[in-house]
Amino acid sequence: MKIEEREEAFDQRLAEMGIRIKDADNFKVSENVFDEVTLLALYKLVHKKWLTAIGGSISTGKEANVFLGERGEVNVAIKIYRVQSANFTTMSSYITGDRRFSHVKKSKKELIFAWTKKEFSNLVRAREAGIPVPEPFVWDRNILIMSFLGEGETPYPQIRSVDIEDPQRVYECIIDMIKTLYAKAELVHGDLSEFNILYHDQPYLIDMGQSVTRDHPRALQFLMRDIRNVNRFFKKRGCAITSEYDVFNSITGLEVTKP
Repeated sequence: MKIEEREEAFDQRLAEMGIRIKDADNFKVSENVFDEVTLLALYKLVHKKWLTAIGGSISTGKEANVFLGERGEVNVAIKIYRVQSANFTTMSSYITGDRRFSHVKKSKKELIFAWTKKEFSNLVRAREAGIPVPEPFVWDRNILIMSFLGEGETPYPQIRSVDIEDPQRVYECIIDMIKTLYAKAELVHGDLSEFNILYHDQPYLIDMGQSVTRDHPRALQFLMRDIRNVNRFFKKRGCAITSEYDVFNSITGLEVTKP
């Protein structure tokens, strides 16, 4: 089926369900996002009243697209992992060794489904620990619906694009988040950088699909990388940076020294 025919059929199905398409010029159905698996999950979520409108793209990442949506009068974020084009090898390195997903089959589709469930679970644990992250509402197959972090229909910017008034305070806040995530949620973000921290009244952590539990075989490696990325970013903004080894040791209780 041609992409134009898919778009027309998709629009028609949504219309039949009473779902509005907002910002139609920016909402384009593409082969690598809205495949049959994704449409099935979307229809199920619509049927259960988790969505009443679907809008334009908020962001396009390495593995997923995020769209603005509505549930009644409330804006939501719809994260769709691309089944066809996601990086299977990269995802496997985070799933393998995670005891929560030891039963997952090796097929690409099953891995994507597990990844979506994993992000939902990680967000739940982070919020319960008091970390500012999107509130996860529901997931199905490769789709995750969560709270929208933004004002009106404009998402909060990535921290790299913000002129921070007090970068030292924000740096210390994020380091505390890393510590709390490890101590209370028993998680390591695993891919923390200026690209997946949003900023408004405070920093918000996003993109937690790759986050791993503390007992993951590469958890400490990922933790050190997170700390280095945060230190690198804030050092460029003139902050007084705590040594990555001191931060790492204070979090883990270990006594790692610089080689």
